[in-house]
Amino acid sequence: MSFISGGRPEDRRTVTDPRALRALAHPLRIALLDHLMSFGASTASECAEAVGSTPSNCSYHLRALAKFGLVERVEADDGRERPWQSTATGLTLGRTEDPAMQFGVDTVERFFADHQIDEDAARLHRSIAQRDSVPTEWREASILSGYALRIAPEELRELGEKLDALIRPYIALTRSDAPDDSSVVVLGLNAFRHPDEPAASDEGGAS
Repeated sequence: MSFISGGRPEDRRTVTDPRALRALAHPLRIALLDHLMSFGASTASECAEAVGSTPSNCSYHLRALAKFGLVERVEADDGRERPWQSTATGLTLGRTEDPAMQFGVDTVERFFADHQIDEDAARLHRSIAQRDSVPTEWREASILSGYALRIAPEELRELGEKLDALIRPYIALTRSDAPDDSSVVVLGLNAFRHPDEPAASDEGGAS
């Protein structure tokens, strides 16, 4: 599998074009973007192996993403099949004042969230299944933690900003000083009000 070492300029892009949002509302396209943002430029054949599809199917969906500037072709090192790379190093979905368009954004956001949860769980299960074959230093460094915080909305926003600032220097596509023994690591952070929080707390009651 090809892998372009880090060092790209950071480009965290906000997607607001409703056509681009519709283009993203497809599990294979999300998987392709996730792969390219994690491992760098890859050919359609390499993408197919990674996401469990065919090269022709991946080529079709990569071209669809390219129409909206989400991926692009780059030159091949060996002059053979040209690989694809993501044009941004991170994506967020934009807000809009148009209620009709916002409904579409909300729908895509829910799709993204559900897909991300499923993918994170699947990767974690695969990691656990492969645990015995992982070098000891990686097993000991891995993190699987859960916390229940008592926190206010503004504090949660501030915590998220602080965590983002700590994590961002290690992003695979943009890091230029990675040690020789580094590898791509999955880090997922989810923080949301507990769905089982008693309704009385909305009115100032303590749970």
